[in-house]
Amino acid sequence: MRVCNWLLALFFGLVYLIPSSLHLLWQPDETRYAEISREMLARGDWVVPHFMGVRYFEKPVAGYWMNNISQWLFGHNNFAVRFGSSLSIALSALLVYWLASRILNDRRGGYLATIIYLSSVLVFCIGGYAVLDPILTLWVTAAMASFYLTIKATNNRQKLIAYILLGFASGMGFLTKGFLALAIPVISVLPYVITQKRLKELFIFGPIAIIAAGLISLPWVLAIHWQEPDYWRYFFWVEHVQRFAEQNAQHKAPFWYYFPILLGGTLPWLALLPGALFKGWKERKQQPELFYLLGWMVMPFLFFSIAKGKLPTYILPCFAPLAILMASWVQGYIQSGSTRALKTNAVINTIFGIVGVVAIWVMSSDVLPNARVFLPAEWSKAVIGMICFGCWALVGIITFTSPLKRWSWAAAAPVILALLYGYAIPQQVMDSKQPQAFVSENISQLQNSRYILAETTGIASGIAWELNRDDVILYDIKGEVSYGLDYPDAGLRYIPANLFSDWLAKARQQGNVSLVIRLGKGEAVDVRLPKADSVVQNQRTALLFYKQTEQ
Repeated sequence: MRVCNWLLALFFGLVYLIPSSLHLLWQPDETRYAEISREMLARGDWVVPHFMGVRYFEKPVAGYWMNNISQWLFGHNNFAVRFGSSLSIALSALLVYWLASRILNDRRGGYLATIIYLSSVLVFCIGGYAVLDPILTLWVTAAMASFYLTIKATNNRQKLIAYILLGFASGMGFLTKGFLALAIPVISVLPYVITQKRLKELFIFGPIAIIAAGLISLPWVLAIHWQEPDYWRYFFWVEHVQRFAEQNAQHKAPFWYYFPILLGGTLPWLALLPGALFKGWKERKQQPELFYLLGWMVMPFLFFSIAKGKLPTYILPCFAPLAILMASWVQGYIQSGSTRALKTNAVINTIFGIVGVVAIWVMSSDVLPNARVFLPAEWSKAVIGMICFGCWALVGIITFTSPLKRWSWAAAAPVILALLYGYAIPQQVMDSKQPQAFVSENISQLQNSRYILAETTGIASGIAWELNRDDVILYDIKGEVSYGLDYPDAGLRYIPANLFSDWLAKARQQGNVSLVIRLGKGEAVDVRLPKADSVVQNQRTALLFYKQTEQ
C-alpha cells in the first residue's frame, strides 16, 4: 500500500503540480482570478472583492482566500495562481479514497477510485485551471462525506458531530460559490433519504447543519453587508436567478449539453461508465450506499442540465461519486474474469489517441486549408501534440494486450498530455487566449505608460497581473465589470469609443498612453482610431502607443 501512496503522489505531481508552471494563464478565467486575489493582497481587504480596481460581486470570498494564501506562500507566478485548484482536487481525492475505502470495505478499492478520479479528463483539466469550481467541489465532497458519517453514526452524539461537519462544509461551499453550494448536497441526498425512509432524521438533525453553516458564514455575510449594502441584492438576483433560470442567462446551452461532456470527461475510463451507473441502480436495495453515490452523481447532473446557464466546469462535483462507482463495478467485473468492457475501454483510448494525432496533423497541414491552425514554422509544436496523443493511443494498445492485468494502466494516458500540451499550443491560440506573452514582449512600453486601456477584461486583467497595477482602463466594452463601473468612484475606469479621441488629447498631456485592442481573425487595426506613434500587433492583439505631448 505504501507503493500505491507514492505512485499517487507521483501521478499528482506530474499531472497537476508540474504543469501548473509550464504554460501561460488563460483569459478570461485565470487572469481574472489571479488579478482579484492579487488586488485583495495588495489592498489588504479580505472582505470586498475588487477586479480591475472596481467592485466585483459575482462570487463570495472563500475561493479568493485560498488563492490569496497560495500567492502569499508562493509569490507572484502562475504556479501560485493554479495551486488553489490543484490543492482542492488533492483534498477531494483524499476524501474519495476515505469514502471509497469504507463503502467498498477495501483499501484497494479506495486507491482505484482515487486514481480513476485524478486521471479523469474533466478532473485534471479543471484541476490544473485557476477557477473556483475545484474549490467548490472540495466542499461538496466534504459535505457528502459528512452526510455519509450521519448514515453510519450509531448514536446521537456521532450524528450531531457529523451534521455539524456537514454544515461546516456546506457553509464553506456557500462562501466559495454562493447558494448553489447549499443546494447541491440537499438534492444529492434526497434519493437516498427518501428510499431509506430517513426524512424524519433529516428534519430533526438538518437544522443543526443549517446553524453550523450559518455560523461559519455569518462573519463575512455581515461584514460584506456593512461595507457594501447592495451586495446581496446583486449576488442573489443577478448571479443566481438570472444565470440559472431567466431567458437572458449567461452561457445558455440546451438540456443535452452535459451528456457529451460527461462522456469525454470520463476518459480514459469511458467504458466503465455504463456498468458503474447500472450497478448503482440495480443494487440500490442490496447496497444502498452505492445508490447514495448514484444520487450524488445524477441529481447535480440533472440540476445543471435543467439550468439555462451552463459551463463544463459545473458538473465537476459529479466525478467524485462516479469514480467510486466505477471502482466498485470494475472490481466485481475483474473477479468475474470477463474482459469485454476492459478491451472496449482500451480500444476507445486507442481510437481517441489516433483521432487526436490525425486532428493535429490536419490542423498543421494543407489537407484542409480552412482547418489549419498551426503555422508552417510551428511544425515542432504539432509534433509535440501528436506525441501527446500518440502516447495516449500507445497506452490503449498496451492495456488491450493484457486487459485483466493492465487495465488500470489507462491512468497513465493523460500524463504526457498534461506535461507537454503547453508546448503544443498554436501561436494564434496563444495570441487570442494567453495575453501574458504579448504583455511580456511589450513590457517596456506598458510600464512607461501613464494610462493603459484594454478592450476586454481578459486582456486588461492579464496586463494588470503582469504589471502589478489595477488601474488599467476598459475601452469601449464594459463586460463583466459593468456593475462595478456603475459606482461613482469608478468613473474613470471606462472610456467609451466615441469619447476616446477627446479623452486621449487630454491624457497625453499627463503621460504616455497605451491602448491594447483585440483583433478578429485577419482583422486590421481600425483606421478610425487616432493615429498612434507606434503600433505592435500579433494575430489577435494590437498595442497602440501614444507618446506624451507637451502641455
